[in-house]
Amino acid sequence: MRIKVGVMFGGKSVEHEISIISALQAIASMDSEKYDVIPIYITKNNEFYVGPSVGEIGSYVNIPGLLKESTRVILVNDGGLVKLIRYPAKRFGSSYIDYIDIAFPIVHGTNVEDGTLQGFLSMLDIPYVGCDVVSSAVGMDKYVMKTVLKDNGIPVLDCLCFNAKEYDKGNEAVVDAIEKRIGYPVIVKPVNLGSSIGISKADHREKLFDSLDMAFCYADKVLVERAVQNLKEINCSVCGDYEHAEPSECEEPVNSDEILSFSDKYLSSGNSGGAKGGKLGAKSSGKLGGAKGSGSGKSGMASLKRKIPAEITPEQKKQIQKYAVDAFKCLGCSGVSRIDFMMDTKSGEIFLNEINTIPGSLSFYLWDPVGVPYTKLLDRMISLALKREREQEGITYAFESNVLENITLGGGSKGAKGGGKFGGAKGGKF
Repeated sequence: MRIKVGVMFGGKSVEHEISIISALQAIASMDSEKYDVIPIYITKNNEFYVGPSVGEIGSYVNIPGLLKESTRVILVNDGGLVKLIRYPAKRFGSSYIDYIDIAFPIVHGTNVEDGTLQGFLSMLDIPYVGCDVVSSAVGMDKYVMKTVLKDNGIPVLDCLCFNAKEYDKGNEAVVDAIEKRIGYPVIVKPVNLGSSIGISKADHREKLFDSLDMAFCYADKVLVERAVQNLKEINCSVCGDYEHAEPSECEEPVNSDEILSFSDKYLSSGNSGGAKGGKLGAKSSGKLGGAKGSGSGKSGMASLKRKIPAEITPEQKKQIQKYAVDAFKCLGCSGVSRIDFMMDTKSGEIFLNEINTIPGSLSFYLWDPVGVPYTKLLDRMISLALKREREQEGITYAFESNVLENITLGGGSKGAKGGGKFGGAKGGKF
């Protein structure tokens, strides 16, 4: 019997569209003999939809039209089985649509990749692929991530972090602090976004104000760090968990500017391949339908201009791969992540820039060169999720006690004296 895998994508994120591409690429490469894949689209309002067209890339040209012909569902754990239930429920007859054995979130950015969706899945008590709540949240917050990695001996650039209220109250003071502590040039970035959204370089005061204004449009916290001179960017993916993790081949992205932009990643020429006929080509044939067709699914990060392998020395490659695995384990990651590095080609310094806990295209293009085809990579990710589930089954989450036996809450429905809506504790305080 095939395992029912609910592949979740989309969500309330500025990287919503990129998630759709990444997910449908993955669906197209899953082993249809082992998995019955159910595509689950999450709208920008965080509503869940399923249906025969949800797995077809061409349907997302007209999302309102797609939703009209699809079914909104909620996920319910009923006796240990996570069911997809029609919402609103039918007045007559069953609202049961299907069920899933395991969730596979292929989402990017805030409200989904940052531990939010992982927390929801944990509450449903369903195994899910990838990083857990903590590693997802830490990996998304660039400032927290840097703090943890620095404390564990992994080289990162020193930085300053500011919140929106702090900037609104005194933007001159913020800029003064940056000039005093870091100097120019600097990189300004939202603390919790990916895909290079909101990131820019500033080499003078006026430009710094512009960069901060832009970054704060996308996040309420912004990180500022010095710009690496003579920059070469190197990326390395890691697959595994806390026990065992392996690095992929290293890549060197080729960007059109000093910073790899959203346009470089997704909108440059040649990045539209693979969706021939509006389809990415899944072989799955689940009850709710996979992505039909036979396209190669090479859109998105997979078609970014890059050098694979990266043009670095064997010693530099070995060092970067070690840092990547160390960071992956240090943050408690699972599944596949991509770790991005910055090199100063003149000084030879290497700095870990950020980790992508659910990278675009799941970085499958970095595994092909080391003999791991995409289908095998996806299979391993699912196996790691099931392994984590087995390990957690042995953990006790309940503790029997009589702590509630002699507790009486005062006030009843009228509330307790002194005023709280829910009353106080008679004879004591909480």
